Amino acid sequence: MANTQVNKKNIKNSDKPFDFILLIDVLVMLSLGIVMVLSASSPSSLAETGSSYYYVKTQAFCGVVGIILMLIISKIDYKIYKKFYKIIYIASLILLGAVAFIGHEVAGAKRWIDLGFVTFQPSEVAKIGLIIFYAALLSNRRDSLDELLKGFIYSFIWLIPVVAILVFVQNHLSATLVIIMIISVMMLMAGVKFRYFLTFGTAGATLGGIGLYLMAKFTGEGKFRINRIINFLDPWSDSTGTGWQVIQSLYAIGSGGLFGVGLGNSTQKYLYIPEPHNDFIFSILAEELGFVGCFIVIVLFAIFVWRGILISMRAPDMFGSLIAVGITSLVGLQAIINIAVVTSSMPNTGMSLPFFSYGGTALLILLCSVRYFTQYIESRK
Repeated sequence: MANTQVNKKNIKNSDKPFDFILLIDVLVMLSLGIVMVLSASSPSSLAETGSSYYYVKTQAFCGVVGIILMLIISKIDYKIYKKFYKIIYIASLILLGAVAFIGHEVAGAKRWIDLGFVTFQPSEVAKIGLIIFYAALLSNRRDSLDELLKGFIYSFIWLIPVVAILVFVQNHLSATLVIIMIISVMMLMAGVKFRYFLTFGTAGATLGGIGLYLMAKFTGEGKFRINRIINFLDPWSDSTGTGWQVIQSLYAIGSGGLFGVGLGNSTQKYLYIPEPHNDFIFSILAEELGFVGCFIVIVLFAIFVWRGILISMRAPDMFGSLIAVGITSLVGLQAIINIAVVTSSMPNTGMSLPFFSYGGTALLILLCSVRYFTQYIESRK
């Protein structure tokens, strides 16, 4: 009799289609993000296309399509992805490597693929693919994860091709760092010992510093990286060059005060901050909505992370739990890095703000992954 009641309860819980709090949180961020894209992009959109609404129309369209795809994907059992995790990994590598042959250059960086009807960054797709791959890999090897060779080293080996392609083909250091951090969090949560990360992380940072020094000495790219760090420490040392964007961002944030200058009333968006609807949209939000608006946005991201942690803890299997960890880390880390960059708390890395920065395909991918996230995987079986 007791078992029957438990089974009925589980069936009832498994029928629940989403985490209501998380879904509302995502929809609020999506709506606020579209409003901010409209406000931040109107001057540059008018100057570039002749219409103040070009960027927001694209963002809103992708938002609507993303919600539709969310509903479709919610009908797919997430466990099916585990059967194809190796294929997903190979497809991610092929997609990343394709940039070298059919890549489209934007603002001096070759990180996009232009198919005519859509332009997207393969790294955005690869992030989700790698989260699925590592969730399957780690859950399949759960009994050996606490070992150095079979756990830590074996797991990290699969990242080497990804890092090599992103660094040497796409010159995409920010995506490389985010992917490494996401996978590291997933590995830690799966049971890989922290001391391995501490030891190899210290060694990697040391070698990275030496490599950066050698690049600065013999190549122009290395000097560019060094200059970014120098200008992070003192943006005004090159106020009309590499420090310009951060300085204008600080002006925008400082002008916002407690309640902001009002929605649509930003002055920094008038071509002072380059492409204010992208990586530096948080600066425009701070100027127009002030400290209160910034606080609300940070709380929205905190709610997302909170619900993500709960879903991960309550997932019915390790595979589902690790996917939840990966998606939570993806959104949380990108939000932290973006806000740190626009407030000059870390060097500029070109990181977008999830749900807010302009980028149709990135928004679609994020909404699709979040729909898995809200698929109520926490129902116990």
